[in-house]
Amino acid sequence: MNPKFRKLAPLVRIIFAPLRAIMRSFFPITYVKWQYRYLTRHRLNLKHPRRYTEKLQYLRLFVYPYDPEVSRCADRIRVRNYLIENGLEKYLIPSLGYVEQFQQIDIGALPNQFVLKCNHACAFNQVVLDKATLNSRLLKHKFKKWLKTDYGKRTIERHYSNIIPKILIEEYLGEGNTLPTEYKIHVFNGKAKNLYVVTGRGGDIRYTNFYIDWTPFDGSQFNGWRKADEPISKPRNFDEMVALAEKLAAPFPFVRVDLYNINGKIFFNEMTFTPAKGTLLLDDDSVDYQMGAWLDISAYQPQGNS
Repeated sequence: MNPKFRKLAPLVRIIFAPLRAIMRSFFPITYVKWQYRYLTRHRLNLKHPRRYTEKLQYLRLFVYPYDPEVSRCADRIRVRNYLIENGLEKYLIPSLGYVEQFQQIDIGALPNQFVLKCNHACAFNQVVLDKATLNSRLLKHKFKKWLKTDYGKRTIERHYSNIIPKILIEEYLGEGNTLPTEYKIHVFNGKAKNLYVVTGRGGDIRYTNFYIDWTPFDGSQFNGWRKADEPISKPRNFDEMVALAEKLAAPFPFVRVDLYNINGKIFFNEMTFTPAKGTLLLDDDSVDYQMGAWLDISAYQPQGNS
């Protein structure tokens, strides 16, 4: 765990919440610089970015908000058409439909276990493991709040603001109450370079980092997350997962492609263009430069500003 990682204390959040909202709305670049400095301990160089995290900030502010394909692929509903257009429909998680409001969901028609996901944001999800215990009133309130949230404006990941909020209903892929392992593959200029594997979600969550050849990449552990205590086996069809990630990521300078692998069957989850808003504090600071060298954004910068 990186001992330097810190979060805003609850009291500090309350005191500075009004100021933060004003800064996000009217001075987003200044706010991002402040946020980056506070969370990573580094000054943000947007003119000559060298770090991976700096280049993510550049894409976050100046590139991805203006690319309609980024917004489409960040949309958990419209991205399904992106896969279909690329002949990759077999990798989609089976959909049970989508609605504009929670009250439009026919709970009685759904299986006992399912997943509800807002399409316009990160982490606005609800896994239903037992329909009989579902609190519809509470979920209606939660999703009403989520659907009203301009997630892109709140996080200054403006590509999300171009998404019309809806609720996607998907089949549950876990076994019993155990949520599936997730493989998050990072693709730089069309080439997969590294990934991390998320295990223990819903309990003792762990993030274990690898180079794309499945050798440990411990220096890229970030934000205080711990890796798994036990070795994680490489899926036998991992090459297929990498090929899928690279095909989906081909049009973009950087994207993280999140996949599941259930009993040898690969499922697509989502595409994440600015992981953790790019405010990552890596265990080994030199890795920030190493990963930065993998990412060429010169085509998106003013001429001579590389």
